[in-house]
Amino acid sequence: MTDADALPELGRWQRTMVSDGTLAVECLERGDGPGVILLPEIPGIVPSTIALGDLLVDHGFTVVMPSLFGVPGRRPGVVGQVAAVARLCIMAEFRAFSLDLRGQVTDFLRLVAGDLAERTPGRGVGIIGMCFTGGFAIATAVTTDEIRAAVVSQPAAPFPVSRSRARSVGVPGEALERYAASRPDSAPCVLGLRFTQDARSGDARMVALERHLGRAATLVRLPSGADSSDGTPKGAHSVLTGAVREDPPNRAFKERGRMIEFLRARLAPAEASDAPA
Repeated sequence: MTDADALPELGRWQRTMVSDGTLAVECLERGDGPGVILLPEIPGIVPSTIALGDLLVDHGFTVVMPSLFGVPGRRPGVVGQVAAVARLCIMAEFRAFSLDLRGQVTDFLRLVAGDLAERTPGRGVGIIGMCFTGGFAIATAVTTDEIRAAVVSQPAAPFPVSRSRARSVGVPGEALERYAASRPDSAPCVLGLRFTQDARSGDARMVALERHLGRAATLVRLPSGADSSDGTPKGAHSVLTGAVREDPPNRAFKERGRMIEFLRARLAPAEASDAPA
């Protein structure tokens, strides 16, 4: 895709190649305020991801979106989505999920978080992972002092080919417990989100986060399918993007707003003024 083919929305974002010496990734950045790393879900930085990034910017955050797969702004077909999954699967980080080890993506994201913390006015930075990148968000958070808030939405990796993998978020339980105990305050520092009927993001991972993080986590299960009173279908998956309905507002819309408040409470300087509603 050429620059001429790019979505107009991308023109507002600064695009820079960032490398830690092992991994080189194009990162899109926009905004002025506390820093938030927004990790795209499969198939990449598509219009719905850009819209979420723009919303965070409108609410007073500096947002960095690493393009871990796909072409920013392009909505690929089935072949493109398969290619995106294939790229993830060959990364050492993705393979390491089954062994609860860190890998090259987490190391790269730690570099991004440290740089963003130095350049932005917040009390640290936040990170949002969705679907396949949910595990990257929590793995980065537990190894990075600069990250004060992690959002894990519909975590779907590693693939649930066994009971242990179905409840794994790619981080050993002991590491999660140390992370929870090391926080300087008692406020929750992890927000987890999933739909109750989402087969791609099973509840076992939420249960594991509850068990190991305790009060350090706020975990929200949004009703879907037969559980829903607002028409959210059984197949709903993307809590912060595709499933959001603004008029009339559904539960996903409300939880997206609460997610923004969570980030603001954890990151904003004490003297920060209220962001737009």
